[in-house]
Amino acid sequence: MNIRKGLHIQWNKEVYKIIDFLHVKPGKGYAFVRTKLKNLVTGHILENNFSAKHKLKEVKVKSNFYWYLYKEKDFFYFMNEINYDQIQIEEKLIKNIEFLKEGMRITIFFHIKNEKEKTFLFLKMPSTVILKVKHTEIVKKGDTINNTNKIAVLETGTRLLVPSFIDIGELVKINTEHRSYIERIKK
Repeated sequence: MNIRKGLHIQWNKEVYKIIDFLHVKPGKGYAFVRTKLKNLVTGHILENNFSAKHKLKEVKVKSNFYWYLYKEKDFFYFMNEINYDQIQIEEKLIKNIEFLKEGMRITIFFHIKNEKEKTFLFLKMPSTVILKVKHTEIVKKGDTINNTNKIAVLETGTRLLVPSFIDIGELVKINTEHRSYIERIKK
């Protein structure tokens, strides 16, 4: 197999993406390939050396856009935006769900085993989302000068640190990766 950047492989029963590699031919010993791999599910990056003779198993990874429909018990339900197929994903398999809002468009990645069999790998949230503040402390007029932060409860039930000038009912833009406030959105 031709090792290249962007190749998806199965190794130690997990799916990785090769993000960097280097063929090494030392003066003594056998040639090997030094790789930097990213685990598609956890996001962890690790370095590993494969002997030149090692056979890597290439895997097919496919992504589709889905709309988040609703949550029922421990399952989240999504609908494919092209063919309207619905899938359910167990809550424990999803990361960053605290910013997931009904009607939100997200990307879901699958490991394609054959024409009829695919397994859920991970769900990619948008890098930013806009959510409404459902509850927060009321701050007196003069107290906003100190530029302090306070806790706000968003429409998804998530608690987040926001500037003291944010009021109930306002829309805020959130960075989903860092779980942080970006800015207030004017209607």
